[in-house]
Amino acid sequence: MVDVSDTDEDVRLAVYHSFATRGVPPAAAELAAVAGGSLAVAKHALHRLADAHHVVLNESEHIVMAHPFASIPLGFSAMGKNTLWWGGCAWDSFAIPHLVPDEPEVLVATRCPGCAEPHAWVVGREAPPPGSQVAHFLVPVRRIWDDVVHTCGHQRVFCGESCVDGWLAASGNTKGYVMDLPTLWNLASRWYEGRLDHGYRRRSPQTSAAYFASVGLTGPFWAP
Repeated sequence: MVDVSDTDEDVRLAVYHSFATRGVPPAAAELAAVAGGSLAVAKHALHRLADAHHVVLNESEHIVMAHPFASIPLGFSAMGKNTLWWGGCAWDSFAIPHLVPDEPEVLVATRCPGCAEPHAWVVGREAPPPGSQVAHFLVPVRRIWDDVVHTCGHQRVFCGESCVDGWLAASGNTKGYVMDLPTLWNLASRWYEGRLDHGYRRRSPQTSAAYFASVGLTGPFWAP
């Protein structure tokens, strides 16, 4: 009898290692191979993983995100020495070099949503990249999974707060949370620790709150 939890973990690892090494999700045949040769079993595992917020699926059962990786453009690219990724958001793009062992630094590129100014940083593991830009997170933590694609698409980097304010006025959105690049880098640096390892467990609300506080992020916006 197949152990469902083992199958789910095998499928999860196949997804994450494919993204980490190639920048894309695994093909259907690859998923079937780690699920006893059955694509149906692999798809059931994917749906359970989506319910547990390990992956994000679209209406066609395709993998859209496996944080910090994405299969669709959401505003950021992250280019390593060997691999090019879509970064799911500012948070995820800055997290990639901390997670992928063979890529200690990546070139993260985006455009300011307020004025379309291009920005790029070499993001590594040792220290935040220089820059006066700011990240704006529109959706509070407790609402992230209401529509996670919308959430990630609105964690963006702007030239400065004036561009944030201009974009908010033009879009009709309410201001979320603004942070500088060092805070963004600190937030991303350890958030996904262990995600490529067997037996990874997502953070609980309590440990998430403690992690946010450890990088200086507190208050209602950051309450899980």
